Amino acid sequence: MNSTIGLGVPVPKMLPITGAWTLPFTAYLIFLSNRVVYQRIKHKQWIGDQLKSDKDNSGNFENPDPLFLDGRCHLNFLENVPYAFILTAIAELNGADRTILNYAMATFFAMRVGHVELGLRGKDTLGVGRPIGIFGSQGFMAAMAAYTAYLVKGYWGY
Repeated sequence: MNSTIGLGVPVPKMLPITGAWTLPFTAYLIFLSNRVVYQRIKHKQWIGDQLKSDKDNSGNFENPDPLFLDGRCHLNFLENVPYAFILTAIAELNGADRTILNYAMATFFAMRVGHVELGLRGKDTLGVGRPIGIFGSQGFMAAMAAYTAYLVKGYWGY
């Protein structure tokens, strides 16, 4: 699969797996973002990370501040996903197996969605998805970094 640039020079598509996964991750990011916007409009809270009426409710796990909760869901996603894409792109550029990358990104996506929907938004914000999302994401990062290091082991003489 090639594209052309400039004077018709063929350029191969270099990151098809990483590119393919931008759609579901971006769609879910927009969904999370819209949850925050919904809370802001519903409560007329245009700035800040907590509702004015819930400033002293920050430690309440049974009834969390909805703006704070949706904001944390959004930020937790943004804390992990960009680095996962960087690792995946580096692995792909260094010849990673596309099947492995597809399964890895599918698993990572499921873990991130589970972290929010079955974890933070679960009972008392401590649903089963929370540890799965946290430790699964850390495992993904470690595994993808190790896989990428393995792919370039020849550079170090191994």
